[in-house]
Amino acid sequence: MFKKLFSNKKEAQVVEVAAAITGRLVPLAEVPDEAFAQGMMGPGAAIDPSEGVAVAPFDGVVAHLIDTHHAVIVEHESGLQLLIHIGINTVSMQGSGFKALVKTGDAVKAGQPLIEFDLEAIRAAGHSLISPVIVAEEEAAEKVDCQYGTVKAGATGNYTITLKQT
Repeated sequence: MFKKLFSNKKEAQVVEVAAAITGRLVPLAEVPDEAFAQGMMGPGAAIDPSEGVAVAPFDGVVAHLIDTHHAVIVEHESGLQLLIHIGINTVSMQGSGFKALVKTGDAVKAGQPLIEFDLEAIRAAGHSLISPVIVAEEEAAEKVDCQYGTVKAGATGNYTITLKQT
């Protein structure tokens, strides 16, 4: 009993991540890009989108909006950064089919639209729509838990990240 009262060990912080895009949450192994699929870009999951809007996964700040608007990094108050990468190899579209609704440095609320994207334009350009949502700094995450299946942008309950204790 006294160990619990006087323990210096902190409780691990778990960040509840809202679905960044409406669609089907799938394991990274299903991403048709080796770097993402093998987790080399960081741990996480991916979403096969059915709608063309990416939203904030939690309250935070836009740490970086990629110039071509195909990807964005959102930072949680804990310091956790999550990369939302719309489609695979979509950087080659040079921004065509993407409309940023935020800019780097903006404060955002969970579920707030960040980027609109044209599903048909991405398909027509020959790119996969599967969109990785990964921890940008691998060392930040102790564990990533996902309940794969249908997700609605802004809804929670399918994706949590346990942060490493510092």
